[in-house]
Amino acid sequence: MVHTMRQICHVNLARGYRGGERQTELLVRAIAARGLNQRVIVRQGEPLARRLHDVPGVDIRAIGKPFFRHAFKGRGFLLHAHDGHGAKFACAASVLAGSPYVVTRRISKQPGNNLWTRAVFRRANAVVAVAQSVANDLKAYMPTLEPSVIHSAIGELPVNPQRRDLIRRRLAGAFLIVNVAALIQSQKGQLHLIAAARRLATERPDVAFILLGDGRDRIWFESEARGLSNMTFEGFVDNVGDYLAAADAFVLPSLHEGIGGACLDAMYFGLPIIATAVDGVPEIVQDGHNGLLIPPADETALVDAICRIHDDQALAEALGASGRAMAQKHLPERMAERYLEVYEGVR
Repeated sequence: MVHTMRQICHVNLARGYRGGERQTELLVRAIAARGLNQRVIVRQGEPLARRLHDVPGVDIRAIGKPFFRHAFKGRGFLLHAHDGHGAKFACAASVLAGSPYVVTRRISKQPGNNLWTRAVFRRANAVVAVAQSVANDLKAYMPTLEPSVIHSAIGELPVNPQRRDLIRRRLAGAFLIVNVAALIQSQKGQLHLIAAARRLATERPDVAFILLGDGRDRIWFESEARGLSNMTFEGFVDNVGDYLAAADAFVLPSLHEGIGGACLDAMYFGLPIIATAVDGVPEIVQDGHNGLLIPPADETALVDAICRIHDDQALAEALGASGRAMAQKHLPERMAERYLEVYEGVR
């Protein structure tokens, strides 16, 4: 049970709808399914409010800048900050309104070394990391911290069989590899996937790539991929499950990654995973068991891994089956249980 003296108020002030926002939504929904009321503070005009409007018992408060003016909207609640702006809001609310707060850290690098950011973590009543590697970064940043580790949850993404089949018909006969990530080279590394696709256009001409997501580097990526008939940029879509259900494999060529939660979603669909061995990814992708791990920015290793999955159906099926079993350990209900335990520990 949640702390009997306080209700939970989630704070996510990020722009757009990426992995952190999806995890916020999954947690809010899982807690609501237990019959608990919650408040959610979001940035005005961003998608998270719309995506949560149907959740019973959720009071949504959309706010604009300067965010600290709204600090008293958290009074009487235990705040849970899900992003950097939310963490600073929660810290301000602790000073101005006496609100206790929990911070979830999703990024695989140390926080900024300035007084304001250090105060955010020093004043937090509890800190959660989405991977042990993230927890280690936090300990190196501030040795007094004792982060809990709570992995991301799968989204149990729905599938429309007609839309799934339409994707397959578009790519009839292709071995379809999907990437789901923001189009940001410095983190997600899709330039290396484009280079691999260029090589595979001749080495394995039946391999096709679909990239789902948007981001600041999309125009750059599309320019680099010009002329490649085996690569399609679909942008941000709401039916990710249809693409994963249609796919033969999933690839995540990230250069930095908190946990690589998209891999879990792909495992849920029984897809073999090819991912870079960075940060928290090896905590969920186990080389040779549910996927293949490769060094970051190694295009030759990426091509070789794709060829292995493509050429060895038995290997692909074995990796996919193990991944499906792993995904079942990361249900939203389990993530909610772990967070409720953290909330209970805040006094």
